[in-house]
Amino acid sequence: MDRTILPGRVKGALTPPCSKSYAQRALAAALLSEGISHLRNIEFCNDTRSALRCIETLGAEVRQEDAATLVIRGGLRPRGDRLHVGESGLATRLFTPVAALCDTPIRIEGEGSILDRPMQMMIEPLRSLGVEISDTKGHLPIRVRGPIRGGEVTVDGSVSSQFITGLLLSLPRAAEDTTLYVRRAVSTPYLDMTLDTAERFGIEISQRDYEEFYIPGGQHYEAADFAIEGDWSAAAMLLVLGATAGEITVRNVSMLSKQADTVICTALARAGAAVIHERDTVTAAHRPLHAFEFDATNCPDLFPALAALAAAADGVSILHGTSRLTYKECNRAEAIRDEYARLGIEVDTSEENVMKIRGGAVRSACVQSHNDHRMAMSLAVAALRADGAVTVRGAESVAKSYPEFFKALEQVRI
Repeated sequence: MDRTILPGRVKGALTPPCSKSYAQRALAAALLSEGISHLRNIEFCNDTRSALRCIETLGAEVRQEDAATLVIRGGLRPRGDRLHVGESGLATRLFTPVAALCDTPIRIEGEGSILDRPMQMMIEPLRSLGVEISDTKGHLPIRVRGPIRGGEVTVDGSVSSQFITGLLLSLPRAAEDTTLYVRRAVSTPYLDMTLDTAERFGIEISQRDYEEFYIPGGQHYEAADFAIEGDWSAAAMLLVLGATAGEITVRNVSMLSKQADTVICTALARAGAAVIHERDTVTAAHRPLHAFEFDATNCPDLFPALAALAAAADGVSILHGTSRLTYKECNRAEAIRDEYARLGIEVDTSEENVMKIRGGAVRSACVQSHNDHRMAMSLAVAALRADGAVTVRGAESVAKSYPEFFKALEQVRI
């Protein structure tokens, strides 16, 4: 699907969808509980639907109480031998260890870009924990048979924290205690979200500097009433929209959130935008923007939003952490470089782990989303500053995280 964006200004208030990262963690915890949990303020982007499909396959009984509330009776009793994770990296790396709690063989399979994303970091750690596992040269499909038993295990955390999340949520149900050693952990705020979710469901995990986690075995998840907070990754894109093209207030978000992408407010302030925090809202308003420097190693999902911000700033902005972008829905560093070049914005990725973006005028063009939801949103935000229409091809990819994004964009145009 193509979307054509005309230049213009924006002003208004928007509520982003719920955090799909928290939603998927909460769905897994509700599955592992034996009682009845209520998940409130939940919305159904493609990734959340994939996680929901996984917990139903693994034994959860799910009923929709109203438009934004799920009632989930937990219980790990697989109804089938295949988990379909869609294109969700988190669902893949989260539910593979959860499936490995079961003593029946389960095949984890997906579609689209997830088939190209690396999964080899899961293989040896799961084997060392007693899981029978076979893979497809480090990629999906993967077949596991448990039960996972606990013990001592070392995991490489340099590519993603998602598998660590899967272990942290599954190993409390193992028979033995586990000491989990993590090398070169990245995206540690996402691990904070995992620990927070586990605690809300009555699970105890201790950790030291994100390098060593102690997980007592034989724990029981307690059913919980869990309200999913707003998604800061989506909020970041909306705040950049306000900072570059007018003024946007984002509702149902808190600066006290454990989500990694709250740091977008730091980047906005460094670029010269006006940023106002209130109790559960954040407003970003346009001011003359200047080049900024920012390290996004621990929040790589911010890169597309930061690219749109840097494109609107005077001078050359420097973004660190591009090594985290290779294995996303596409190679985001290359996608940002190539698509922003079509818009007349110079993006230099020649230096290792660094992206340099020279801000300037945006020109009318036809650009590609690369089937990446965050790229589609980033290019649409940048398009509001163009000298003519910008057509975003593959715009339907926003359904992965923010299905109503283009509708929201039209609501705030002035």
